[in-house]
Amino acid sequence: MAMLLLKPNTWIVVANGGSVRLLHNAGNASGVRLQEQDMPDLDDPHLGPSGSQPQSVDIAEATFNRKLALWLNNQALNHGFEHLVLVADPISMGELRPLLHQQVNARTQAEITKDWTNLGLKEIQKALDAIDG
Repeated sequence: MAMLLLKPNTWIVVANGGSVRLLHNAGNASGVRLQEQDMPDLDDPHLGPSGSQPQSVDIAEATFNRKLALWLNNQALNHGFEHLVLVADPISMGELRPLLHQQVNARTQAEITKDWTNLGLKEIQKALDAIDG
């Protein structure tokens, strides 16, 4: 398999059920250059977890993941991004997948089931370089 090739302006969303980082490839076809972007506030007091009621300790994470999915759906439907790499811990990825609109899925270049929220930009770049695409 070839290495994962990030197209220019690809969004890399790194989440873990309690925090999210939004990165984008500011480079070009000859080289990837990750930059961190400000993530909008996902707080909406009207949103709660979807599906069956999770255990109380998991409600905050389920709510966070639902808010993230809704934000990604809105961005995809409004052409906020063309290409996406979604990186999330296994529990969050499992909660996010069924909530993502087909437009998000169509733009998703890769899903990586890892928690990279505490990695620096250089570490994330190195980890992405090691992924087969």
